[in-house]
Amino acid sequence: MNILGISCFYHDSSAALLQDGKIVAAAQEERWTRKKHDISFPENAIRYCLQEAGITIGNVDAVGFYEKPLLKFERLLSSHIETFPKSYKVFVQALPSWITEKLRIPGMLRSRLKYDGNVFFVEHHMAHAASSFHVSPFREAAIFTADGVGEWTTTALGFGKGKEVTLLKELHFPHSLGLLYSAVTAYLGFKVNNDEYKVMGLAPYGKPTCYGVFKKIIDVKEDGSYRLDMSYFTFHYGARMFSRKFEQAFGPARQKEGPVDERHKDIAASLQKVVEEVVFAAVNHLYDITKTKNLCLAGGVALNSVANGKLTKMTPFRNVYCPPAPSDPGAAVGAATVVYHMLLGKPRTSVMDRPDLGPGFSHEKIRQFLDGRNIVYRELSEKELIKNVAKLLWQDNVVGWFQGRMEFGERALGNRSILASPCNPEMRDILNLKVKHREQFRPFAPVVTAEDSKRFFDVDIEVPFMSFVYPVRKEKRKVLPAVTHVDGSGRLQTIRRAHNQRYYDLIREFEKLSKVPVLVNTSFNIRGEPIVMTPEHAYRCFTGTGIDCLAMDTFLIRRRDNKKDLWDSESLAKD
Repeated sequence: MNILGISCFYHDSSAALLQDGKIVAAAQEERWTRKKHDISFPENAIRYCLQEAGITIGNVDAVGFYEKPLLKFERLLSSHIETFPKSYKVFVQALPSWITEKLRIPGMLRSRLKYDGNVFFVEHHMAHAASSFHVSPFREAAIFTADGVGEWTTTALGFGKGKEVTLLKELHFPHSLGLLYSAVTAYLGFKVNNDEYKVMGLAPYGKPTCYGVFKKIIDVKEDGSYRLDMSYFTFHYGARMFSRKFEQAFGPARQKEGPVDERHKDIAASLQKVVEEVVFAAVNHLYDITKTKNLCLAGGVALNSVANGKLTKMTPFRNVYCPPAPSDPGAAVGAATVVYHMLLGKPRTSVMDRPDLGPGFSHEKIRQFLDGRNIVYRELSEKELIKNVAKLLWQDNVVGWFQGRMEFGERALGNRSILASPCNPEMRDILNLKVKHREQFRPFAPVVTAEDSKRFFDVDIEVPFMSFVYPVRKEKRKVLPAVTHVDGSGRLQTIRRAHNQRYYDLIREFEKLSKVPVLVNTSFNIRGEPIVMTPEHAYRCFTGTGIDCLAMDTFLIRRRDNKKDLWDSESLAKD
């Protein structure tokens, strides 16, 4: 049975295909269009999912859509009527897209995909909850979801058992932890629905001196429920996120690309503190009403990896699962699993324990691309590739790493990654100068073999999808300067050989040279662009940056050699 899940029209459009209970393909539309966070109908992603499964749209038994558009439109009308006439301009601007696209999902599927089967609309937070629980290793679990807003819901507490998911308690718009975070993101001069992680990365540089001000803005109860003082915001009726009163409380907003000063750092630190307070209170209350040690996370707030990393210390939960795409892209997965497991009653049979659900390219396809562009390369055996790349990394080269199927979700996790040595204290500056061209305060993430994770990090669970921040052990911080953030932490990925053999073996080979089973892993892209998907994307990023070497499958391309007719083979490590 084939169930197609779709998420689109707000941010990060995506599609996922569930085949006999297993997610066989999933991808974001941005990877094809090259528009970061593309909101458009995911025609390319849908086409890929069908192709990967070897089926046509006629073989799809049902489609799940990640929200209920009529219910969302009800919220839009209600909030705009309540705040009229201030809301008039934004309402008029929003109305055309609702009439032409957002209320016409079945018709769009019929016209664009020639699909005339069943379409089921799943409430947004139910899709989030299912996207985590249904693919988790747990037979029962508490579920915490939080984001900007779905239809009405902004935060939900749920429980999953077997194939059933129940949302037990909800908070509704305009009171939203996600929108609070986005409002501060906008105030600090960053882009909403894009740069919230920058605010999280900035927070450790500051002190929570504004915590008291935030406590006036958000009233938090013991059970984690909360209300915002809406006089500080305009997002419920305007295009701007925050009001003049917000600026009176915190000072003038930072201009885009303006300097980041201590005040901005302190605001970020204060926001992070209050968000963690809400999350921990809500999750503790969730434990009180579910009495399970297992927790599933989803929604945009689940991308707050700093808060995630403290959950097992600040709450009774001992096992925490966060999928590789916890925000809106992953809701396409949840929409599909709700249809399959809850509406059609099919049992759960698989766990999402690896993220490589996107397009892959064969060895011959990559060779054809390289030869067609007259690119000079060295074709190596698997063992030779790993040995050479490990040596290049130990020599402080930056390596583009392209292999297998593309990862699904916000993180590059070893198939579309840029890799570097964590041992060089200047590597962060090197990466920013050569490749990423991003803010200096942002950290780079470590990947470590799962067997060695506790030796280098204060970690108590495996974190294969880089969704949790943990402290680097104090005695290891000098050994890992490139991945140790200013507060002594790192956003961690643990990897087992069974989940990504070549990636794992490379880390082990690097360990032979460095005594450290850790690498810097950052996404294979430059600032403002989506992660690369195809060999052409990877080569374009390689040539447009200062990346020293590019490994595509077992082909190795080196910048300094690519203008020559022959490789300098003596400088390559021997098998």
